[in-house]
Amino acid sequence: MNKMQIIPIPAIDLIEGKCVRLTQGDYATSHVYAEDPVEMARSFEDMGFTRLHLVDLDGAKSRHVVNDHVLKAITKATKLVVDFGGGVKTDDDMARVLDAGAEMVTCGSIAVTQPDTVMAWMEKYGPEHLILGADVKDGKISINGWQEDSVHQLMPFLQKYLDAGMRNVLCTDISRDGMLQGPAVDLYRSIMENFPHCRLIASGGVSCMEDLFRLDEAGVPAVVFGKAIYEGKIDMKLLAETAFG
Repeated sequence: MNKMQIIPIPAIDLIEGKCVRLTQGDYATSHVYAEDPVEMARSFEDMGFTRLHLVDLDGAKSRHVVNDHVLKAITKATKLVVDFGGGVKTDDDMARVLDAGAEMVTCGSIAVTQPDTVMAWMEKYGPEHLILGADVKDGKISINGWQEDSVHQLMPFLQKYLDAGMRNVLCTDISRDGMLQGPAVDLYRSIMENFPHCRLIASGGVSCMEDLFRLDEAGVPAVVFGKAIYEGKIDMKLLAETAFG
């Protein structure tokens, strides 16, 4: 079997220090999958993953970083390359997250509300250490833990930052997140067609290995998924053969 080019990235979403998953970003749907995120991160590393997507849902809701101590514990306990998002709003938030060991920091809401700050961070830290978070609902960007809609359309939003030097983009189709009904392959294919040099990370809806193959065929460089792993929907033997070999 041919090796996939797409990079699979497991997700750990944090509420009160525990590994949870939401459905369509609704905090009322929070389901705890593990009490210890450090042990969960170790298990991902043991499976063969080299990356980790860590989301501070407490931070996203409160609009400041909350779970940087969990990030620090994970980066000390594993060799995973961790990208961190949720609640990064200020220079202090950014410094805390990088000091705690994040290799990349996702800038979502702040990229909408304070673009000058994100541009300054690109200049200071380098675009390779930032990820533009583009959470999409009905074609528009949502912010603050998906609790608010913005007026920004996806493609012009991406164009602005990619023209300015942004390299990494994490795009989540909110309608599919946590639904296990398949990712928005056409959306991600469209992004890659419009921005072929974009280091796109697809997120939302992965339910099985076939979804990963479809995204790989669409030319998507990387994909984040969580619930599909936690609920045993991913054939880890097949994933190891096609992604980690």
